[in-house]
Amino acid sequence: MAKKSVTTRTGRFMKLAGMTASVAGRYASEKVRSSFSSDDEKEDRRSKTYDKMANDIVSTLGELKGAVMKVGQIASQTQDFLPKEFSSALQKLQKEAPPMDFSLIRQQIKDELGAEPEAIFDTFDQEPYAAASIGQVHRAKTKDGREVIVKVQYPGVDKSCDSDLKQLRMTLKLGGLLKIPKESVDQLFQEILERLHEELDYQNEATNIKRFQEFHKDDEGLIIPTVLDELSTRRILTMELVEGDHLSELDRSIYTQDVINLIGHRIFTTMADQLFKFQCIHGDPHAGNFAFRPDGTVIMYDFGCVKQLKPEIVTAYKAALNAGIGKDYKLLDKRLIELGVRVEGKPALDEGYYAMWRDIFITPFEHKDEIYDFAQASLHTKVASKAPTVFKHLDSFKPPVESLFIDRLIAGHYWMMKNLGVQAAFRNELEAYLK
Repeated sequence: MAKKSVTTRTGRFMKLAGMTASVAGRYASEKVRSSFSSDDEKEDRRSKTYDKMANDIVSTLGELKGAVMKVGQIASQTQDFLPKEFSSALQKLQKEAPPMDFSLIRQQIKDELGAEPEAIFDTFDQEPYAAASIGQVHRAKTKDGREVIVKVQYPGVDKSCDSDLKQLRMTLKLGGLLKIPKESVDQLFQEILERLHEELDYQNEATNIKRFQEFHKDDEGLIIPTVLDELSTRRILTMELVEGDHLSELDRSIYTQDVINLIGHRIFTTMADQLFKFQCIHGDPHAGNFAFRPDGTVIMYDFGCVKQLKPEIVTAYKAALNAGIGKDYKLLDKRLIELGVRVEGKPALDEGYYAMWRDIFITPFEHKDEIYDFAQASLHTKVASKAPTVFKHLDSFKPPVESLFIDRLIAGHYWMMKNLGVQAAFRNELEAYLK
């Protein structure tokens, strides 16, 4: 059954306030204890405290769904601004959310489409096809016999979005968890709020789907399901049913290495085309929003969150990549200032610092014709091991929100490549995009 806190603002506020008080209390207690501890004891105690905080936060966000759960999902992929202990806990939010009681779904459909689902559709499954942070999906058949899925937004989610986000930000602040400058935090949360408002408007998502379908219309092996406008509103989105196998379900006797490599190539070119040509990117690139077929077809879902990039950002990003690949670290420093990542006026960083990161990120593209096995990739562990060096230079960096979304795009696709076990040599294609 649905919990009251999901659909009432008072219930949600009380639940989030309780979470905030718990996290803030743990943080304050830990600060007092740390003042009497050795460095090793401090580190061990801090890690355990963060684990407890993370579990408190994940449990509450998963129950409440909505904006706060969506932010938790974003944070699990964009881990730059939270301690590493939160990453594994937050990744639980990427898994399917528990469904909402069908009576609430029925009422939402009646409010939006004017009648109950049984009257509008020939058939309508009460058991959800999938459940997520701001809505759940049901399988149905239209009166004229078309197989569709119907995405229904949870009641009250849009009304609680702003207050939920403010409360979550307060939780992270009082828990001492935000590790980027206040100005960057302001930018990041404002951007998340804008994207959430867009994502809560299913008519906006329908427009996004049509834009991406038009851009990719000539791309062989890529499918984006079509919207049924007559059965869609701001809170209801009906689309043709396009099924495939999700990443966790692939039968490796059918999905041979050649098929996996073809899928990997299509994922790479789709991502690069959106970033460098369309300059508009799919903003929620986790594995749950993709499906595959044994012929190498890639299916993309969920276009509620997309990010239109400024042309000058894409140009500066390409220039920075070229400088990094070419090991021209003085030029790279200049390009990062132009991109808005490095603060102008601060002293230039040691070239060895840039070289360290360049050598990590270039790994899959190091050799032009040498196959790279993403299944063996360890970029994420290398990045995590060097993360403490980032905090030493926080004053020198202030990444624009656009670059955080690009980072999220790349990180999401990296994990898909790794979990698929793609074997490919992308260096020549990357250089072609960067010309």
